[in-house]
Amino acid sequence: DIEIAQKANKERILDLAQKQYDIAAEHLEPYGHYKAKLSLDYIDSLRDRPDGKLILTTAISPTPAGEGKTTTTVGLGDAMNRIGKQTLICLREPSLGPCFGIKGGAAGGGFDITVASEVMAIFCLATSIKDLKERLGNIVVGYTRGDRKPVMARDLKAHGAMAALLKDAIMPNLVQTLENNLAFVHGGPFANIAHGCNSVTATKTALKLSDYVITEAGFGADLGAEKFIDIKCRMAGLKPAAVVLVATVRAMKYHGGVNKEELSKENLEALEKGLVNLERHYNNIRNHFGLPCIVSINHFTHDTDAEIELLKKKVESLGGKAVVARHWAEGGAGAEELARTVVDVVDNHPGSHTFVYDEKAPLWDKIEAIAKKIYGAGAVTAPAKVKQQLEAWDKDYGRFPVCMAKTQMSFTTDPTVRGAPEGHTVEISEVRLSNGAGFVVAIAGNMMTMPGLPKSPAAEKIDVDDKGNISGLF
Repeated sequence: DIEIAQKANKERILDLAQKQYDIAAEHLEPYGHYKAKLSLDYIDSLRDRPDGKLILTTAISPTPAGEGKTTTTVGLGDAMNRIGKQTLICLREPSLGPCFGIKGGAAGGGFDITVASEVMAIFCLATSIKDLKERLGNIVVGYTRGDRKPVMARDLKAHGAMAALLKDAIMPNLVQTLENNLAFVHGGPFANIAHGCNSVTATKTALKLSDYVITEAGFGADLGAEKFIDIKCRMAGLKPAAVVLVATVRAMKYHGGVNKEELSKENLEALEKGLVNLERHYNNIRNHFGLPCIVSINHFTHDTDAEIELLKKKVESLGGKAVVARHWAEGGAGAEELARTVVDVVDNHPGSHTFVYDEKAPLWDKIEAIAKKIYGAGAVTAPAKVKQQLEAWDKDYGRFPVCMAKTQMSFTTDPTVRGAPEGHTVEISEVRLSNGAGFVVAIAGNMMTMPGLPKSPAAEKIDVDDKGNISGLF
């Protein structure tokens, strides 16, 4: 992948911005020739423009086989531009942890990995420097000893300095795809711990600039997409028109019980068994998020015609449509059918999203709604001290949405459980207040917010030659 990227015929970012969106060079702060930051003053000047149409890309529950949510987002964006639909892509930034370790790994110090921290969440939810500083000041860093009153970052006079460190970072990053289409890549919260969406600033700016915007929410639709709807859309007033649900034949067979080493072999029985995972996500999107859903089959070379046909028929039986996309091999040209399908839905049959829970519901009720409606849980439990803490927070923070910290690999809290289990118990082991971000984090099971590196991190394969060419990145 990195070799393909290194051979791309990139265009100067200042030229692309002028040509594609009539953005003058004075509004861009270049970082080299091929990426730049867009000024907040220019973004502010766009406020009276109408919004484009927002499309969310999400996926089934992740597997070691890979699903390709990000590649689908990029491929779909390139394809929509190919068929004449002005489209911008909004993605998160890659973390050094996953790049140098493995996805879900970590690098750095402190109690939380950066991408799970409240500062990252604030950075991605803030709408201006003023809002950023106010949110940073609202971070609760401790409590007084006697009456247990919260001590905030502003009480320590730290929020100004924190905002100063982030004043340039908050400007969205403008980059380009292999096919020279502009994209925003900005912010990087994980979706299994944090809210898993790129910055509100980038998304709202893209909507002012382009007719269509495709954004991605991390991991499966039970995590990233739920948080996109219940946290990001709720706070930012975003109105998605449709959802693209990414699935692969390989991943479905994995959910049907096949080992990773056997996934390249045709296995219709395992595929049919594993399709329950896709069905759960599809029904959640339709019934609990209230949005139309197009299933994108990210094509792998070992997929057979019989497997593809079985997957399509399953989606049709649910009342939906599945489209095979070959963007990985063919670029935007390989996703044109998907692009036409998405445009037809967005233009002619757009949805109006619904929330999983009422904003006024108690915090515990919000947790139960997510676990039972989205995860298929039969019960939600927590130690008495956790419930007592939530009840105490209801007075001052009851309006906050809930950000679930849960394994991304399963609908349950056990990462080894595949498919779409029902009636399981979700235990909330801990809750944390993210007052600056404006949500409460509920930690399900033994989820860690500072995971460690694997025994053989990806960094061992990364190198740079005498001419400065990097190898080993994935």
